[in-house]
Amino acid sequence: MKDQSCKPCAEGRYSLGTGIRFDEWDELPHGFANLATNMEMEDGVTESTENCTSSKWIPRGDYIASNTDECTATLMYAVNLKQSGTVSFEYYYPDSSIIFEFFVQNDQCQPNVDDSRWIKTTEKGWEIHSVELNRGNNVLYWRTTAFSVWSKAPKPVLVRNIAITGVAYTSECFPCKPGTYAAKQGSSFCKLCPANSYSNKGETSCHQCDPDKYSEKGSSTCKVRPACTDKDYFYTHTACDANGETQLMYKWAEPKICSEDLEGAVQLPASGVKTLCPPCNPGFFKTNNSTCKPCPYGSYSNGSDCTHCPAGTEPALGFEYKWWNMLPTNMETTVLSGINFEYKGMTGWEVAGDYIYTAVGASDNDFMILTLVVPGFRPPQSVMADTENKEVARITFVFETICSVNCELYFMVGVNSRTNTPVETWKGSKGKQSYTYIIEKNATMSFTWAFQRTTFHEAGRKYTNDVAKLYSINVTNVMDGVASYCRPCALEASDMGSSCTSCPAGYYIDRDSGACHSCPSNTILKAHQPYGLQACMPCGPGTKSNKIHSLCYNNCSLSVSSSARTFNYNFSALANPVSLAGGPSFTSKGLKYFHHFTLSLCGNQGKKMSVCTDNVTDLRIPEGESGFSKSITAYVCQTVIIPPEVTGYKAGVSSQPVSLADRLIGVTTDMTLDGITSPAELFPPESLGIPDVIFFYRSNDVTQSCSSGRSTTIRVRCNPLKPAPGSLLLPATCSDGTCDGCNFHFLWESTAACPLCSTTDYHAIVSSCVAGIQKTTYVWREPKLCSGGISLPEQKVTICKTIDFWLKVGISAGTCTAILLTILTCYFWKKNQKLEYRYSKLVMNATLKDCDLPAADSCAIMEGEDVEDDLIFTSKKSLFGKIKSFTSKQPAPVTIYLSEDS
Repeated sequence: MKDQSCKPCAEGRYSLGTGIRFDEWDELPHGFANLATNMEMEDGVTESTENCTSSKWIPRGDYIASNTDECTATLMYAVNLKQSGTVSFEYYYPDSSIIFEFFVQNDQCQPNVDDSRWIKTTEKGWEIHSVELNRGNNVLYWRTTAFSVWSKAPKPVLVRNIAITGVAYTSECFPCKPGTYAAKQGSSFCKLCPANSYSNKGETSCHQCDPDKYSEKGSSTCKVRPACTDKDYFYTHTACDANGETQLMYKWAEPKICSEDLEGAVQLPASGVKTLCPPCNPGFFKTNNSTCKPCPYGSYSNGSDCTHCPAGTEPALGFEYKWWNMLPTNMETTVLSGINFEYKGMTGWEVAGDYIYTAVGASDNDFMILTLVVPGFRPPQSVMADTENKEVARITFVFETICSVNCELYFMVGVNSRTNTPVETWKGSKGKQSYTYIIEKNATMSFTWAFQRTTFHEAGRKYTNDVAKLYSINVTNVMDGVASYCRPCALEASDMGSSCTSCPAGYYIDRDSGACHSCPSNTILKAHQPYGLQACMPCGPGTKSNKIHSLCYNNCSLSVSSSARTFNYNFSALANPVSLAGGPSFTSKGLKYFHHFTLSLCGNQGKKMSVCTDNVTDLRIPEGESGFSKSITAYVCQTVIIPPEVTGYKAGVSSQPVSLADRLIGVTTDMTLDGITSPAELFPPESLGIPDVIFFYRSNDVTQSCSSGRSTTIRVRCNPLKPAPGSLLLPATCSDGTCDGCNFHFLWESTAACPLCSTTDYHAIVSSCVAGIQKTTYVWREPKLCSGGISLPEQKVTICKTIDFWLKVGISAGTCTAILLTILTCYFWKKNQKLEYRYSKLVMNATLKDCDLPAADSCAIMEGEDVEDDLIFTSKKSLFGKIKSFTSKQPAPVTIYLSEDS
């Protein structure tokens, strides 16, 4: 300070000039603050804060590690800059189940609006992040919030070597910390001592350890070498020599820290006797110098000699590894340190003849990593690709784990050199079993197996007998792959003879003739085995196949017949994707999250339309540019949503997307289809008499807990009170949509779910006759349980007669009828009188004897009376005149003639 000049630091010391560095994390350095809060804490809730008191950043020697629970842990450092400078740090951020942000606040407590606030996950090992700082006061924040709502705890974020420039000029140099040294003047940092050496504070060089001692890189002391045990070596197979022989060989595990000279130490076992090499893997052949080379295209092998595919067949390209004499050229192995998370130049997996297994690491918590890289895929020539339901290839492997503690085997998949995403995890010992993963994207893929014996941080080798074994790996349809067999193909005639060709989409191959035959209507073709009619699988009820017979779909319509009537449905108003969030859930630390579902009922001609995205690693990418984000397209998918108030980001964070429905199995009113059941008790039925229509789906993902994959049912119910698109409901007893984690159930209520209106849904109302007009009106039956379909008929108007007119007509008709009846009565009375007279006359004539004169009878009618009587009644006098003439008749004189004899 006296002469205002800068002097170089002496050997063994360093300075950053106008900066400071924090590279020792045995404890929290001076000036740092460590806070843990729960941003979801509500008023009056103190339990959440108490739960978070221990959820802070933890110093771990060379680095500081974040929390792994749902609390928000913040590491802060305030610094005053004399001039503009930078802050840089190294970080290891492997798990997107944690949100990691770094930001700076200035004098006005305003955070920087830089895109770099949201840190991206690391691809491999440690990465450096640097941010410019303005002059004045700056507060640096490293903040993490984990939201692993499943049982698995995420891996922590690690930070080390924080360097800040632009602070006040340093007036002294700092001595190198133990385990480091600075050999030259004017050093800005100190170098680490190599393994098996050490240094004290402020050293200019490192000192070698004694032969009976050892040290790790960057050590301040040397440790006594322990006696070697059987945990310090492993076995492997040597490569085939020129004679085609191999032998079992034992090697010391690196780094070797044990001593063979101590009492009780074990010696490295002798190598085994030489034996014949196993055959090459299928598709390869053995050269003269006993190396394995791939067979040329158009031929196949079982591991010995290449054979040309017969006419009418094509090679089934892929990779099949089942002999492990040496690691294939497209596989590599390494070890990721479980202590400082750096990759070591070590072999993590060793070959052992008929399997490959995890070797001994430097420590039991190291990750033993094996990676297989596949450049791309080519579907069989005889199969046309389908963009909607595409299975490009599949990988199947047989594995086994033998564990005494909490070991884990991870299987991860990476696309186009992006970060590997864990697909499945196995904990503890697992018997020999097979696992298949379906590849649906044609890209460069990397498949990674990572095995960790224990998560404990104690270094050392205690559990070297805990191993993972891979017996075989089989990948199909690999571009530039090899063939272990030839399969029948479709034939076409050409000048060169019969050659393979592609069948049209939706055609299967006849094994005998090699001809292409179309699948029957409403069947789909199994793409990975298109041979014979049995490859055409029938579609489920309520569905039909698309033109190329690759998937079954429902066109948003359905017809259901019952004994009473036929219900016709049109669900086109429900075709667009809809979203549904369950009620808020809380983790043990009080973090609020939601299960968010996206559903597309019938899609667009079978096209899946629901998209769920993992945007955690893309928060710093501007909206619309996150084309490489991990997303899932399905009929139904699910994500975990963390609301913005937790993350501090402008939108909720969407994470861990899962497909719940990749294939539509069928649409029916039955409650069970293809082993999937939609229990009626989950959604108590309405007493409307309209059956619920149920859509049944399955997913392709097979997990440990869901051995047959996940399934989904969407129960579509008619509800006249809910206009389209209606409302979605989760089961009351299972708030997350599932009661067992594998079978998901939804209820969709809407008027659009009602059957189409028909003539049975309305009735006619006839009005009274008013002024000679009568109206017939048609109305819907209440409640109206239909939508769309036919419309109500128009009102009918007819001409009618009123009641007064008909009353007059009735009275007139009654009067006429009475008069007619009176006349008829009189007529028949007279007729009756004449009949009586004639009858009496007939009786009298019948009793006379011959030649007897009739006796006088007082009842008889006098002679000539009937003539007179006839005259009376046949005259044209009136009725009263006739009566008068009849009463005024006088009796005529009687003359009796007597004969002589009498």
